Amino acid sequence: MKEKSEERNELQINRGKKPNQKLKPYLVLQFLLRETDENNVVTADDIVAYLNEIGIDAERRSVYKDIEEINKATWMIENGKTLQEAEEAIADEEERLVIFDPHRKKKGFYVRQRRYDLNDIRLLAECVYSAKFIPQAQADRLAAIVSDFVSRHQAEKIRNNALVIDRVKTVNKSVLNNISLINDAMATMLDGSPHKPQKISFQYLAYEIGNLDKPTERRTKYIVSPFYLVIDAGNYYLLAFDNINQKRRTFRVDRMKNVCFVDEPREGAEAFANLDVETFMQRTFSMYSGERTRVKMRFITKKLLNTVIDRFGRRGVIYEKVDDDHFYVTADVEVSNQFFGWICGFGRMAKIISPEPVVKKFEEFLDKIREMY
Repeated sequence: MKEKSEERNELQINRGKKPNQKLKPYLVLQFLLRETDENNVVTADDIVAYLNEIGIDAERRSVYKDIEEINKATWMIENGKTLQEAEEAIADEEERLVIFDPHRKKKGFYVRQRRYDLNDIRLLAECVYSAKFIPQAQADRLAAIVSDFVSRHQAEKIRNNALVIDRVKTVNKSVLNNISLINDAMATMLDGSPHKPQKISFQYLAYEIGNLDKPTERRTKYIVSPFYLVIDAGNYYLLAFDNINQKRRTFRVDRMKNVCFVDEPREGAEAFANLDVETFMQRTFSMYSGERTRVKMRFITKKLLNTVIDRFGRRGVIYEKVDDDHFYVTADVEVSNQFFGWICGFGRMAKIISPEPVVKKFEEFLDKIREMY
């Protein structure tokens, strides 16, 4: 009889409670995380209005209690301490997640301590946007994910102020999947079990001067042994061993389509045994710094169109068809000996057209080389 009486009393007490009250502290915390930061506060009335708007009855006193419980709970979780220790700790304002600031025109609450600060998240968002190998839609999605760690106001500031330099984005939506698959192919442990690195196959996208917006798949299927994934100037590259030609090759990951595992062990380890990857990347891709100048160049189309687009991208670059065999490209270039060396590497397949001062500098560069022989 005593147990039944206690059950009836508890039911009567619960009937007197307002519905969904157990959700309230969580919703208050999410509202504070989204709406507040060091420069933006909300009042208890703002919080009550928000709760009422979503169908939860609340009053100012209960909001104050919720914030106190939030501070205790977050301190306990982050420090692995007891409730009593948390109550003692948050007596010091410096230990609280949510604080009340009475020293501004609009007095109110805000979330002060976060796992990441605004500069951390801004840097991550800028890295995402400056990575050319990430398609635009995925870049926006990833930036939105990291922006969840700051307030709504800070997230908007990040979107508006992101330093999007040379934002030439790939149109290949499978890039991130390609990267994951290549990493798995190179792994020595996979899904918790030993794994022998294996070959991969793929098709490589090629550009046509008449339709630069839609690269097409080459019919040739490449089979290579992957060894390194590296990032240079915002692009992802695969360093691999070409099993047919028996040499190292470099591929742009965003131009790889239909990447698949090949059930054969990786070959070519000796070709990479003594490779200094950083030095190799500098020699292969770096133009180093020089005087930035708008330069017009002519190249042989079939041989070099893809190489030139990989180097200069599309944004702010002009491509013009000269005839069936040649095209012009006009781009901003860091004019330096390294740039001239890059041009020399194409022999008679490339020529600097203008401006005249750059042509003269290139001639002087060639003359100095001739003097050595």
